[in-house]
Amino acid sequence: MSIPNPPATPAPQQMPPPMPPAEATVSAPKKTNVLALVALIVAAVGFIFACIPGALIVGWILLPIAFVISLVSLFLKGGRKWMGVVGLILSVVGTIVGVVVFLGVIASAADEAFDEAFGDTETTVTQPADEEVVAVDEEEPADAAEQGTRENPYPLASQISTDDWTVVVNSYTADGAAAVADGMFNDPAPAGSHYEIVNYTVTYTGDESGLAAEVGIAFVTSAGNVVNSYDSMVVLADGIGMDELYNGASATGSQAFLVPDGETVLIRVSPGMLADEVFVQP
Repeated sequence: MSIPNPPATPAPQQMPPPMPPAEATVSAPKKTNVLALVALIVAAVGFIFACIPGALIVGWILLPIAFVISLVSLFLKGGRKWMGVVGLILSVVGTIVGVVVFLGVIASAADEAFDEAFGDTETTVTQPADEEVVAVDEEEPADAAEQGTRENPYPLASQISTDDWTVVVNSYTADGAAAVADGMFNDPAPAGSHYEIVNYTVTYTGDESGLAAEVGIAFVTSAGNVVNSYDSMVVLADGIGMDELYNGASATGSQAFLVPDGETVLIRVSPGMLADEVFVQP
């Protein structure tokens, strides 16, 4: 009796050898652009100094350096360049800010020097009715216009004073045709207008000397127009000139103004080049 052959045992399947783990691809971090970092720091420090009036010179030294370094850093290969861009922007903006601060310092210094050179220009007025000195900027009641304005002018013969000048409007002549005719080479008033005359005295009270022409006299008409004596070339026999006056000296003279017919006027007095204007009722 034959013995059946046992079933063949399948050969074990060989598993493929395990694959080695794939190496993780890691991008190397970008290197820091040292030059860009330096430019950013220098620009930030320069910007801060440019905002300080007393340290402007430091800002003006650092900002151009930061500008150049920032530009160089942008052309380098590799590295983060955003710091170079920020440094470049800061250096430009800081320079502009520094210029603005510098101009502000110059303007402030000029104002101080101007005030120191010309002194206080506060105007005071003594009215002929009483001898009380009233400051032009003195507060008035809420329902009353400030005296010396168009709405509330001072009367004739008021003494208008600053540190350098005292002005008194002595008289006003509504019809100045005769006075103009007495002058040399004067033409009559054109049709529709007439001449009016103001006589006034200026006294210099400053420290050095001044010209009588520093005091300004003008008319303001009821229509709101300003009429100056130089608008018409009229020379009066007693015209006030370019007299140079020292402390205590005075000059008296007249000026003619060409006024449209039918309009009334107020006299506007400027007792010095920088003084407040004061209105006087003819």
